[in-house]
Amino acid sequence: MGVTRVPLPPVLAIDAGNSKTDVALLGPDGSVLATGRAGGFQPPRTGVAAAVDVLAEALASAGVRADGGAGPVAQHVSACLANADFPVEERLLADEIGRRGWGRATAVHNDTFALLRAGLPAGAAPRGVAVVCGAGINCVGMTPDGRTARFPAVGRISGDWGGGGGLAEEALWFAARAEDGRGAATELARALPARLGHASMASLIEALHLGEVPAGRRHELTPVLFEVAAAGDPVALSLVHRQADEVVAMAAVALGRLGLLDEEVPVVLGGGVLAARHPRLDERIAAGLAERAPHARITVVTAPPVLGAALLGLDAVGAPAPVHGKLRAHFG
Repeated sequence: MGVTRVPLPPVLAIDAGNSKTDVALLGPDGSVLATGRAGGFQPPRTGVAAAVDVLAEALASAGVRADGGAGPVAQHVSACLANADFPVEERLLADEIGRRGWGRATAVHNDTFALLRAGLPAGAAPRGVAVVCGAGINCVGMTPDGRTARFPAVGRISGDWGGGGGLAEEALWFAARAEDGRGAATELARALPARLGHASMASLIEALHLGEVPAGRRHELTPVLFEVAAAGDPVALSLVHRQADEVVAMAAVALGRLGLLDEEVPVVLGGGVLAARHPRLDERIAAGLAERAPHARITVVTAPPVLGAALLGLDAVGAPAPVHGKLRAHFG
């Protein structure tokens, strides 16, 4: 008697960011068979192998064996990963994931491609640009013929400005100078220390310098910046406007590189800062794109980024449109 072989699930989708990692195992009909979560994915800090160990932890939390000896988990692994900013990094990560034997084929993309894929209309060709503004900022674009546009997005050395972490640092800089007299007055000098339980910027600066404020709490300062800007504070508003201008610049440049400025195409926005839908930020982005890329259609994606990784995986295995639709319905 022959051995009955159970077909492998078609796709293992992975979305790994600096702060968290999500995985989803998909059935042939687009159903989500299992999901899991683990911590942040930071190969520049931990090394490639240790970073991929975090992906294995996410698989384990989904109840999926990932010890390499259990055989493939899926036909195709679609991994959209933070810190995969250069082709050489994508290759190294793909090699390490492939070595684990989780899928018969593996594709690694920068995580911004997941946002772009999630924001494209159902059934549409892969044509458009995405800007993610979360902890940092990045932008990618793609066309149906396989051309892409992207930026290194590795911080100030690659010309980046903003993102949640960058905005918090800028807000602290202006608040410190306002309190000690070197800069213009701003409500940030009161609001930022108050959010973290301090009476003054001087007290907060000392606490930050001595490591008395957990690093994770700095992200609380970015919403304060937007609150102060919404109340009309000129200094805070100037930072919000600059962030909007950076989003517009990245999108317009990517569209130009791909020859899409004269076409009606989506500009997909996502990440914590943009998904929060701050009116002052949104208005400035809309006005800037109307001037520099008047045919662009703005879309904001709030679905989990693992959706985009899963859709890219379904593309790779040639799944029909109804399968994509069921997956989208699951994630909302």
